[in-house]
Amino acid sequence: MSVFDMLRGDPGASRVVPSSGTTPRLVALGTASMAFLAVFAIALAAMLFHLGATWRAELAGTATVRITSSGEARDADTEAAMQVLQTTPGIATARVIPELEQQALLEPWFGKDLPLDSLPLPRLIEVTFEGESFDAKALGLRLAGEVPSARFDDHDRWRGPLARAQARMSWLAVAALGLIAATLAAVTALAARAALSANSQVIDVLRLVGARDTWIARAFVRRITLRAFLGACIGTLAAAAILAAFPATGAAGLPALRPSGASWALLAPVPLLAALVAWATTRRSALRMLKGRP
Repeated sequence: MSVFDMLRGDPGASRVVPSSGTTPRLVALGTASMAFLAVFAIALAAMLFHLGATWRAELAGTATVRITSSGEARDADTEAAMQVLQTTPGIATARVIPELEQQALLEPWFGKDLPLDSLPLPRLIEVTFEGESFDAKALGLRLAGEVPSARFDDHDRWRGPLARAQARMSWLAVAALGLIAATLAAVTALAARAALSANSQVIDVLRLVGARDTWIARAFVRRITLRAFLGACIGTLAAAAILAAFPATGAAGLPALRPSGASWALLAPVPLLAALVAWATTRRSALRMLKGRP
């Protein structure tokens, strides 16, 4: 029996399974819950992917020079560092970040009430580079020799941990989806066994009149799979409605959990995948249980 056989169905076989009872409702409820959780797991994975891509794009081809001196020496060191940067091959732009802009970057993390004016913040120079002629190591050595208070940071120490953290979070999202699928499989397997046990007398009569196990199993598989698909649609739509109510922009520079644009299409396969898991699990459980009956 294939998925197409299940979708096409058999009116005679479908009448074998009683339309009433708690098992179909429990299957729909369990599948709706699993689909609800799966949608949020997918939304979280998409948010993490977008966050990692944004951070990598911002760090790629950029560097920062920190001037740690204070007072009048800071202005002189800043000017000297700018001269070094402007005469370095591969440097596209070099810009001193104003204090107000620097404070605005820190406000989402520390709040507006933090007295940033009293903190010994370094002066920052934003650097963008391009081409293979840029040598970060040589620039760092030159700045250390000519401007001792300057610290060059090409963001290498951030890119590696960021890539590893994103990979771990991606695997965590995959593991969460796998756990959800396993739970759904367990629910549908128990539902199939309960439905078969509740209709044991009907099954015995059908066997006496020559019905095959595949024909009998088809009725249970189709009923449970369709209920699972209906429950998954309800759970997916409920989760999508909640996500749609979330803000379109995140806080503190983080991306929003709410999908945007083509990201909504990632939620569409959830009901179909839930139905596929239910179909495969129910079919396997039904055939195995029928085979074990005398």
